[in-house]
Amino acid sequence: MPAIAQHIQQINDTLPAGVRLVAVSKTHPASCVQEAYEAGQHIFGESRPQEFAQKAALLPSGIEWHFIGHLQTNKVKQVVGLARLIHAVDSERLLLEIEKEAAKRALHVACLLQVHIATEEAKFGFSPDELQHLFAQNFFIHTPHVQLAGLMGMATNTGDHQQVRCEFRGLKQLFDRIKQTYFAGETPFCELSMGMSGDYRIAIDEGSTLIRIGTAIFGQR
Repeated sequence: MPAIAQHIQQINDTLPAGVRLVAVSKTHPASCVQEAYEAGQHIFGESRPQEFAQKAALLPSGIEWHFIGHLQTNKVKQVVGLARLIHAVDSERLLLEIEKEAAKRALHVACLLQVHIATEEAKFGFSPDELQHLFAQNFFIHTPHVQLAGLMGMATNTGDHQQVRCEFRGLKQLFDRIKQTYFAGETPFCELSMGMSGDYRIAIDEGSTLIRIGTAIFGQR
């Protein structure tokens, strides 16, 4: 069995029900995505709009594309309409730009709100307090074409597994509070994207529904 197919099978064999694998294909050629697709992997994550558009034009229409990287507002029009799910919506400005582009195209765009849970300042996202404030102020009445599908977060890049676990656990608790308060009984708000190659097992333990794995499938870039 080719290496990519073997890695995908090994990961999928360990996933509990309700957890889906996003194969992070950014910077890897379309041929690698095709190989993974033929091995049964249908969800792929990209983070560079131009590269994303080029691959999407070359690869099977059955692929479910997710945009997982930091999205600049001036690149939104390249992503809306291609991505089934945008993972890292990290500011009010970006939300409004996605809304503007989606309204132009008469689309509803599924998005995850990125929460800053790590200790590194370089990572993007709302603070938990900022997010709670947006919901409390009913900000999302201004974005009817944005379908809020859940939350996303990246843990601190550290070997301290207990710290990573605490960060993921805190995000799951925030997800549960928001869902119970604002989306009780509504199915669209159901995704929690957390966990990458080095920490996805911890993320699954703490309630992730989408794990984003690149290196463990495709190798080092």
